[in-house]
Amino acid sequence: MPHRPEQYLTEAINVEKLIPGGLSLGTLASGKKIMLWDALPGEVVTKCQITKNKSSYTEGIALECQNPSPFRVAPRDVCYLATSPWQIMDYEYELEQKKILLVEIFSQQKLTTLPDQDLAVATDKKDFYYRNKMEYSLYYAHEDQKIHLAFRARGSHQKIICDHSSLEHPEIWSYAREIVDQLNAKHAEARNYQSLLLRSNQNGEVSGGLYENHRPHPDFPTLHDTILGHDYSYSPNGFFQINLPVYEMALSEIRQHIKTHRVLDLYAGVGTIGLSVARDKELVLVECDGSAFQELRKNCSGTLAQPIHARSEDALEYIEPDQTVIVDPPRAGCDAKLIEKLLEIMPPSIIYLSCNPITQARDVHMLEGKYHITKVQPYNFFPHTPHLENLMVLELNA
Repeated sequence: MPHRPEQYLTEAINVEKLIPGGLSLGTLASGKKIMLWDALPGEVVTKCQITKNKSSYTEGIALECQNPSPFRVAPRDVCYLATSPWQIMDYEYELEQKKILLVEIFSQQKLTTLPDQDLAVATDKKDFYYRNKMEYSLYYAHEDQKIHLAFRARGSHQKIICDHSSLEHPEIWSYAREIVDQLNAKHAEARNYQSLLLRSNQNGEVSGGLYENHRPHPDFPTLHDTILGHDYSYSPNGFFQINLPVYEMALSEIRQHIKTHRVLDLYAGVGTIGLSVARDKELVLVECDGSAFQELRKNCSGTLAQPIHARSEDALEYIEPDQTVIVDPPRAGCDAKLIEKLLEIMPPSIIYLSCNPITQARDVHMLEGKYHITKVQPYNFFPHTPHLENLMVLELNA
């Protein structure tokens, strides 16, 4: 397949604001909207690379700009655009921008019962070396005839060699370099591998390894971590929270809003929410993924919690009118059938943790007919990225 030539645009573009998704918004002379990476509000971009050109909008990467923002800082990593494109801004400014974007999302979704409270984004202030999981690409460089760790460039299929990364735990980076050194020592070919996935627990133990092309993904040794004083086992290549210290902050807040003896945890994963905040309650946890459910069963061992292997939208019979219901769905949000059932059964409180405030606000808007929001707390699980985790607590109207 022939390589598509790169396209550039040289035109003065006033950057207006950041938008949900993390890009900056501007308007071309033609009136067409353009969304840009590596640009901040107030800057004037004079040259950009076009990565997507649709009839109604254009996307690109800013290459040159005038009057740089006072909040712009030098990124730590060469690969920042691929891994953490908000490395270009001051960290306090990032937190403020995420708060502004959350308010905009709530306005777009027409939420009507928001409490009068500050929406400051919670953080443990550790904005680098926070990730306990990283997946790398491998790239063979003809210049030195060696395999290198790499990430895929934003807006293309090309790879960027990465000689330093500031996001993951240092022990993950060190282990990844050791694996690459071993591959180079035996003259392995990078094209034989899909990626390198590694995970570490809070004790610095690392598990994971190489994914080979055209072969099933291997089962890596299980890791263990302690969350709010409770031990959990999980697979390195399964779902587990990336930033545990900030996750514990969210769990501590959730625990304060459990007012019933019966608790239902939907989209439970390996059980870290329900088992951390309601282990002493009459607890039911629902998870559909087979691998995560096996870990959930292990984590429920020695407790009275009841793990259920099912999709949350297919386990509606477990919703009761005297429960606190916890939901932590994937980015797509809650299934419509689940929202309908909650409105029918009307449990006294719903605790909704989300990795996508847009779909969360959509779902909460549908619940507002019978519920009102009593608490909103955003968390910066992924510093220097546009991603934002948000907690909302809803209570049944009197």
